[in-house]
Amino acid sequence: MAEQVSLSRQLNLAFEQLSHELKYLSSGIVFVQIRDNTIGKYGVRHDPFETSRTAPFQATAGLTETQRNDFRRMAVQALEHKKGWTHGEIQFEFAVRKGKLRLSITFESNYNMSKLIPNFGFNGWSGSNEVEGA
Repeated sequence: MAEQVSLSRQLNLAFEQLSHELKYLSSGIVFVQIRDNTIGKYGVRHDPFETSRTAPFQATAGLTETQRNDFRRMAVQALEHKKGWTHGEIQFEFAVRKGKLRLSITFESNYNMSKLIPNFGFNGWSGSNEVEGA
């Protein structure tokens, strides 16, 4: 059986892989999808242009090395708030405003009803006394 790699180590590895992309972004969302406490899909969602009334669709400078390291450190520290779930997604929304990195974190836990209800029959619930719609 393969050795389990901690979620914090996996998140560090994901941020190492994303570092080059983050170097060119000043805002966006880094997401990690988790299944059985293992990161599967991860990446960045972003709008590559910022607009203003005077300069539409101008590309912006990305995160500095220091900001990328701070981002990674804050993301790993945020794992302390992940409690009691093994499947879901974490989104790290980031933006540089007036030279400072701003970060907002969203945790999403996922559950699957099919694991809880093994007696789901072809024509509906089998052997259940539950009232439909109650």
